[in-house]
Amino acid sequence: MRVIIQHYNPQWPASFAVLKASLQEALHSVPILEIAHVGSTSVSGLAAKPILDVDVIVTATSVPLAIAALVKSGYIYNGTGGIPDRHALRMQNQDPAVNLYVCVENCLALRNHLAVRDLLRKDEKLREEYSAVKLQLAEREWDGIMGYVEAKNPILGKILARAGFGEVELADIEKVNVKAT
Repeated sequence: MRVIIQHYNPQWPASFAVLKASLQEALHSVPILEIAHVGSTSVSGLAAKPILDVDVIVTATSVPLAIAALVKSGYIYNGTGGIPDRHALRMQNQDPAVNLYVCVENCLALRNHLAVRDLLRKDEKLREEYSAVKLQLAEREWDGIMGYVEAKNPILGKILARAGFGEVELADIEKVNVKAT
């Protein structure tokens, strides 16, 4: 399989705004802290898969309520994928496609998402380096998405180290971004 990477699309923030309004409606009875646009589509100028990554940030006690509300609105719950405090959901035939996560406030997965986004928004050189890596990796054939994710570990480690993540946190993040053998 090939991973499709596109140059930055200025429509992505508007698509997120529409999605955020829809999510706020679906979650109207759930105490949420924030709905955050994360991932590469949230960084102006960054090449990305044409998939919006969105974190619904809640307290630990609100996780079941948020998941139930999102499932009721048509999302399919896909579990944690072995990533603590990050719950993945998808909806069939969304355009653009969306990776939706319910994240517990301050969990490592959320801090990872926000740190990468925030640093790449500020650091043009690092943003260009990450774009180049992603575009280069898109030229390869992969057995599945996790091979591509694993191949990004060195550049993501560099970004997260620059954002202040320590060795233990970096090792924990890398561990979940490795293709199962």
